[in-house]
This record gives sequence, C-alpha cells and structure tokens, in this order.
Amino acid sequence: MINSNIASEIPLPASDKTQTVAKSVGFQSRSNQSIEEDIDLRHYFSVFKKYLWRIASLAILVALLTAVIALNMTPIYRSTATLLIESQQNKAVSFAEVYGLDSNRKEYYLTQFEILKSRTIAQAVIEKLNLKEHPDFIDKPSVVRAFINEVKQSLPFIPKKKAVTLSIIEQEEKALQALVSAFTHRLTINPIRKTQLVHISFQSSDPKLAALVTNTVGEVYIEQHLIDKMGVTKEASGWLTTRLSDLRIRLDESEYKLQQYLESENLIDISGVLGLVSKELEQTSVQLVVARNEKNKLESIIRVIDEYGRNNLEVLQSIPDITSHRAIQDIKRTLVTSELKLSDLFGVYGPKHPKLIAAKAELLSVQKNLSLQVQRLVTGVQKELKTSKRNVQALEIELTRIKKVYREITSKEYQYRKLSREVDTNRNIYDTFFSRAKETEVTGDFNAAVARFTDRAYKTTNPIKPNKPLLVILAFIATFGFGIVIAFVLDALNDTFKTASDIENKLSQRMLGLLPLVALKKNVALKVHYFFEEGADKFSESVRTLRTSFVLTQLDKASKVIEITSTVPGEGKTTTATNLAFSLAQVEKTILIDADMRKPSICKRFNIPLYHPGLSNLITGTEQFADCIYQDEKSGLTIMPCGPIPSNPLELLLSPKFAIILTHLKKSYDRIIIDTPPVQAVSDSLVIAQQSDAVIYVVKSDDTRIGAVQDGIGRLVNLNANIAGVVLNKVDMKKMASSDNYHGYYSDYSYGKEKES
Repeated sequence: MINSNIASEIPLPASDKTQTVAKSVGFQSRSNQSIEEDIDLRHYFSVFKKYLWRIASLAILVALLTAVIALNMTPIYRSTATLLIESQQNKAVSFAEVYGLDSNRKEYYLTQFEILKSRTIAQAVIEKLNLKEHPDFIDKPSVVRAFINEVKQSLPFIPKKKAVTLSIIEQEEKALQALVSAFTHRLTINPIRKTQLVHISFQSSDPKLAALVTNTVGEVYIEQHLIDKMGVTKEASGWLTTRLSDLRIRLDESEYKLQQYLESENLIDISGVLGLVSKELEQTSVQLVVARNEKNKLESIIRVIDEYGRNNLEVLQSIPDITSHRAIQDIKRTLVTSELKLSDLFGVYGPKHPKLIAAKAELLSVQKNLSLQVQRLVTGVQKELKTSKRNVQALEIELTRIKKVYREITSKEYQYRKLSREVDTNRNIYDTFFSRAKETEVTGDFNAAVARFTDRAYKTTNPIKPNKPLLVILAFIATFGFGIVIAFVLDALNDTFKTASDIENKLSQRMLGLLPLVALKKNVALKVHYFFEEGADKFSESVRTLRTSFVLTQLDKASKVIEITSTVPGEGKTTTATNLAFSLAQVEKTILIDADMRKPSICKRFNIPLYHPGLSNLITGTEQFADCIYQDEKSGLTIMPCGPIPSNPLELLLSPKFAIILTHLKKSYDRIIIDTPPVQAVSDSLVIAQQSDAVIYVVKSDDTRIGAVQDGIGRLVNLNANIAGVVLNKVDMKKMASSDNYHGYYSDYSYGKEKES
C-alpha cells in the first residue's frame, strides 16, 4: 500500500517507469561510444555556456582597451622604390677581371642585395640626411624600461652591471651604431624573383621622410659603387704601371740569357740539327739491324755446311740459300734438260749410239759444273760472313757515336727550351699587363652605373600600420579564444562533482537524486519547513523525486533504518535528512533521529530546547522513549533530537542499547532516518552504518573533492555498508537549461498542479 502510494505520485506508463528505475540504479547501458562522445561535447558546450558572459565581457574589455591604445599609436608610413641592377654594365672595353665581378652569376645579385642592406650604406644615408635630429630616431624615455630598471635596482640578488666610462669618441660611435641599427630595422630590401629588380622600402612616421630615405638609399648605393669602381680603377692602374717596369726588366734579362746561350754553343737552328741527327740515328739503326740479320743468316748456313761437310753435294744442294742462287738454278735447269734428253734417247737408240753417248757426256759435264758452282758458293758464303761481321762492327761503332752526339744535342735543346719558355712567359705576362694598363688608362674616367631607378618612391597618404580595426578584431578573437581555453582548464582542474555522470562514473554508485540550490540572502539559513511553502515547488518536487528513487531501488529490501551522511561538514546532509523525512512522513510513519552527538543541529532547526532529552538519554537509560521524542505538528514527523552532548559519543553508539533501540523503533515506524556526522570527520557514521539498512551519501555539487568522496565511500564499502545511492546537493539549476545531465533526477514542474487564476 505504501509503495503504491509513492509510485502514484509519478503517473508514468509502465515502460517509462522501468526506464526511470533503470536510470536511478545506474543500469542503463552506455556502451555506445558515439553517445559518450556526444555527452562529452555537450559537457564542453555547457562549460562554454557557463563562462560565456565572463569570456565575452573580458574580450570586449580587452578590445576596448586595444582600441584606445590603437587610437593613440603613431601611424607608420612606408614608401617603396624599384631599382634595376644591371646584369651587363656598359663598358668601353672589357676588363671586368680587374673588379673580380661576374654579373652572370646568382652570387653577384645576392652580393648587391647585401650591399644595399649594409651598415655602410645606412651610415652614409644617415649622415647625408642628418637623421639623428629626426624625431623617429631620437631615443624616447620608456616608462616600462624605467620601471624594469627600478625593479632590478631594488632587487639585491640580481647582479648589477658595472658602470663603464666611455670617451666622447666612443660615446658618439655607440650612438651612431644604435642609430644605424634603428635605421636598418626600418629598411627592407626585397628582390623580385626571376628578375633583376629589387624593392627598397622604408618605414617612418613621416611619409615625406620615408620617400626621401628610400630614394636616397638607392642613390647612395649607385654613388658608392661608382666611387668604389673609380678607386679600384686607380689602384689597378697604379699597380699595373709599377709592375710593367719590373716585367720589362725580367723580359730583357731572359732574352739576353737566351742569346748568350745560342752564341756560346754556336747554335742557329737547334731543332733542325736535332732532326738531322735523329734521322741519321734512325737510318744507322736500320742498317745495323739488316747487317745483323744477314750475318746471322750466313752463320746459320756455315753451321749447316760444317755439320754435313763440304763434299756432301746432295745436302749442300738442299740448302735454300744455295739452291736459290741464280747460277745454281740455271745449271739445275740445264741438268733437268739433259736428263730429259737422255731419257728420250734411251727409248730410241741403243747404249752405243753416238747421240746417246753424247747425251751422257753432256749430262756428266752439267753435273760437274753443278758441283763446281756449289763449291764456289760455299767458299763465297764464308767470305760474305767475314765481310758481314766487319760491316756489323762498323755500324755498331757508328751508332754509338751518333747516340753520343744525339745526347749532347738533346741536352742543349733542353737548356734552349728552358730559356725560350722563360722568354715566352715573361713576354706573355708583359703583354697582358701592358694591355690591361692601357685599357685601365683609357676607361678610368668612364662611369657606368651598376643600377638605375625604374620607379622612385613617392609620399604615401595611407599608413601601413597600425590597422586599428584589425587590431581590435584580433584582440577580441584572441582574448575570446584565450578565455575559452582558460574556462576549459579551470573546468578540468575543478576536481568536484558537477553532473550525474560524475557520480556514476567516478564513484561507481547510483545517483538517487539531486537537491537544487535555493537562492538565499547572505547569512540567512534555509527555513526548516521550506518544503511546505508555496514558492518551494521545485525544491519540494526534487525531494519527492529523491524519495521515489530511493523507494523504487529498495523494493526488494526491508530498508527501514536509513543513514544520511556526507564526506565533510557543510554539504547539506542535515537538510537532506530533514526534507527526505518530510517527504516520507507524507506516505509512511517516519522518525528522524539526530545521531550527530558532536555537533547536533536538529534542535536548533526545529526550535527544540537544547535541554530536551534525546538519543543520548535513551541510550544511557536516564529518560523514557516518550520523553525523548518531539512531534512536529506541521509535517507530522516524529523527531528524536540528540539530547545533551555526551563526552563519549562513539562508546554510546557502540553499545548494545543503541542496536536494541533501533530494533524497537523498526516495530513502530516504517522509516527511521538517522542524521550522522561526516565520514571524514569522525567514525560515528561508520558505526551507525553497521546498524543501518541503507546509507544515503550526500555530496555538495561543485564543491566537494572527488578524492575525498571516494575515500569516504570506500570506508563505508570496507564495512560492507549498504549504500543505497548518492544525493547531489545544492545544484545550480541555471546549468540545466543547457545540459541534460540531470534528466531523470529532477523535474522543473509539479505534475498535476492547477494553475492559479
């Protein structure tokens, strides 16, 4: 009957009721990763919305401050001139080697760009225009710099710079270098890619000065190049003239040495003489080779003759050198003819025929003549061998003589060539220097500029900076973005409970409900019966939702004794206990016990006299139960105050009488609400948790640290306490308009309430 009355307060369909219960006990599935990401995005959006007005106010303030500063900033103007650097300068004659420049190389243009940015050009422009008197280059006192110096002087641990005394010249040089640095900081040189053009730009608060300086930089650069060129020309001309006299002397000396050598050696055309000797040496060498071959050939024939004997005509006739002789070949032909003739006659005539006899006699005569000629040839070969040896010896002697002559002539030729090379080298050097000297002399007064203006700078009317609207916009955007980052950082560093998901994810406990933050004046406490007032609809409905959530989660449990505790004091556990007791008293018989016997507050809230007997009297047995309770007429709630504060509250709670009291109260009441001390303060609540059927843990929203709550709940879990759930107290309901983190735990309206006419 009781449960049906509670359930009737929320007339929902069966399916919706099931979803509400599931959400209250934390059983709803959240396995879908996309849903979690959506929740995170909504959380970020809620953080952004929470700090939106503060971020916007800061951004607007900074933008206004930036606008004020921008309006007071000095406008800066920039003028630009375009200079064409000649890739091929006009020359009267070609003597670019004197200057060491190659205008066709990339390094040439890079060098010219660096010259334009050099301190020499800057110093020349400063002196020409007397810029040290211009306000842009006068060092103005800086308030920030003075403040920093004062701070440095006031801090003893910062090392002090030793004062250095400079002479007047050194001071002027230092000031000039500072001026040059300020000038080069305003000067910009921008070459145009793939062209010979370069932009010269200068920034100044004076537009006329910006144009003047820009044009002057180009003019000084051109003038400086001409001056340098003329200086190089003069130096080159003087150096060439000095060197020419020395080179002339060296040339004369080398020519004299060559002439003296030719006369001393009686040489006219040494190359021709060397050619004749070389040719003679070649011919003699060839003759010697031929003679040696002939000698070797004759020696081989003599060896064969000596080996087989001089009378062995058959072997001698087989020697190619003998058979190849013309006389031997003629006799052999005659011999063959005679043999053929004799052969023919044998077939016709008899052996005694005169013709056959005459033919035999002729053949014999030819054979004798052949033997005689062979003997003569053998004798002739010996004579030829002796002659050949004498020829070889003579040719070897002649070849040795010619080689000696050739070596002598070669040595003379080497010395001659050495002296000739020296003469040629000196003459070439002299001719080169003489040619350069004449070129330099002719072109010394020819002034060809390295560059020329294609566009001169002019006075501009529009400043390049500051871009005041852009500065204001950027300041606003940057501050707004920085504010968002700070908001997220603060939210990340805020280690407290802000949403229902924090309770469920970080404590692994179900969230029973929440109590909204009631706007009160400073130092004004919440009225004890605010639950019943007309303007407390939202608060009352949240308490009823808490009651319903608790009852539904404890349907299968006999949770009569309910402990209300928190982590630290000031989280609203007593308020939660009182109002939960009010809501339960509307449907069930309920008693509220103040078990905080160290710092009780129930008496003060209900205007109960401090001397009224209570729990401590009942445990010690000094008073009866009827004297220890107080009946609240407006709510119908039975209240048992703390009673006199004992000196040993923990011992009282540990006594068996406390458990006996709770047992008797269960028989008389449906719900027993016990307000206990904070868990982190004392151990009383841990003792009471062992006697309770359920524990409701109160957490103050956006205040209590997560670690402290986790530690408090952990202590209860270690004692096997039945934690029914967590109540998030003092929740700022303004956040609910942009977040559904509390859906199911709070309703912003009273269902079934009639609208007053």
